[in-house]
Amino acid sequence: MKDNMIKQLCSLLAIMVLCGSAGASEGKKIFETYCWGCHHQTAVAFGPPFVQIAKKRSAEEIQAMITDPESVSKVFGYKRNAMPAFKLKREDLDAITRYILSYKNVKVQ
Repeated sequence: MKDNMIKQLCSLLAIMVLCGSAGASEGKKIFETYCWGCHHQTAVAFGPPFVQIAKKRSAEEIQAMITDPESVSKVFGYKRNAMPAFKLKREDLDAITRYILSYKNVKVQ
């Protein structure tokens, strides 16, 4: 019984890891399609790097900034905003949000 439970837990863990890496690769693909022109993962470009965004913002704030940057910029107290609004499918919005947040604990030299 105990061995069977351990096998089931190992299988579940393997599935979770595989799903997580698939989500990360999908988020990276969306990043390369929509974000790469202005954002980089760890270096400042036109917009802030994902490392900085992930450390300062929640998932909800990130998604709001992607979908309605003009309004959110005002709430955050920014004087101007150059980011366009993106209309993404829910699963794409979730994937890019997970990808951005995956940089939360990345150390930059």
